[in-house]
Amino acid sequence: MGAYILRRLLLVIPTLLGIMIVNFTLVQFVPGGPIEQILAQMQGEGDVFAGFAGGEGAPAEETFGSDSEYIGARGLPKEFIEELEKEFGFDKPPVERFLTMMGNYLTLDFGESYFRSISVIDLVLEKMPVSISLGLWSTLIAYLVSIPLGIRKAIKDGSTFDTWTSGTIIVAYAIPGFLFAILLLVLFAGGSYWQIFPLRGLTSDNWESLSLIGKIIDYFWHIALPIIALTISAFATLTLLTKNSFLDEIKKQYVMTARAKGLSESKVLYGHVFRNAMLIVIAGFPAVFIGVFFGGSIIIETIFSLDGLGRLGFEAAVARDYPVIFGTLFIFGLMGLVVGIISDLMYVLVDPRIDFEKREG
Repeated sequence: MGAYILRRLLLVIPTLLGIMIVNFTLVQFVPGGPIEQILAQMQGEGDVFAGFAGGEGAPAEETFGSDSEYIGARGLPKEFIEELEKEFGFDKPPVERFLTMMGNYLTLDFGESYFRSISVIDLVLEKMPVSISLGLWSTLIAYLVSIPLGIRKAIKDGSTFDTWTSGTIIVAYAIPGFLFAILLLVLFAGGSYWQIFPLRGLTSDNWESLSLIGKIIDYFWHIALPIIALTISAFATLTLLTKNSFLDEIKKQYVMTARAKGLSESKVLYGHVFRNAMLIVIAGFPAVFIGVFFGGSIIIETIFSLDGLGRLGFEAAVARDYPVIFGTLFIFGLMGLVVGIISDLMYVLVDPRIDFEKREG
């Protein structure tokens, strides 16, 4: 197992390097860089992307000045443009910029945001509590509900309970998260009916003055609706995966043998079947958490006015804040690759019979 882990760790380097190269190369062809954003704002255009749409009656020479390649640069001194390029590092060739960036990343220097005057690390740490709250609690709730429900459905396979619960979770899965979030706001956050939960934020304004118990209650009071909206569609896949895994194990010979020995049904299910059936479910927990942590919360964060990593990534992409884009890509890419290795270790921990070295051989 040690040799397998070492090989996987060594593969992290070229994989992460490939991710960074591909994304850095693509960015070179994307219009509307940070300098263009600044120039567009200085010229009062507001949004640099308006120039690419070709506004009504705007002559080509007004959109693309003959003295500069940047939109909105017409009328500005060439020296000013060159100073901006030097400040952002765009006076160097792309290859040199990439090598410099990766060299800095090796020393954990991720630079500073172009537009926020704060380091990328500090910015990520500032936004992380929201994303951890959403990712952690939605994952835990999904597991705590889906695993017992999936086991029950496997035991009651084909019954009325199985049919109705399947219908319910499939309907919940089909409801778009943002639509359900809006419904929760309308019903329970003062939209048109009850003002039970707060409309925005992770904590109240008087958070610092609250007692420890008060802070805990306030925290869960604020995240209740976002967590429900984010988790509602997560039950279906995990529940059905648990059910099908249990059904596959129940039909195997060792279960029939255990029953023939006179073991009680609960001992058969939870002493023999559970360990094998839960292999794929439990071992996948790190990957599921990291997926929820990184992935699907931007809309929920926006609807509930939560300032997390989802919104940070979106705003950085729109503003072409390259240090934030590439810094977070490197950090999260590295974390994702490491979590993949942890998932493999979880498989071995849950079932020692698995040997990845033999499988590779």
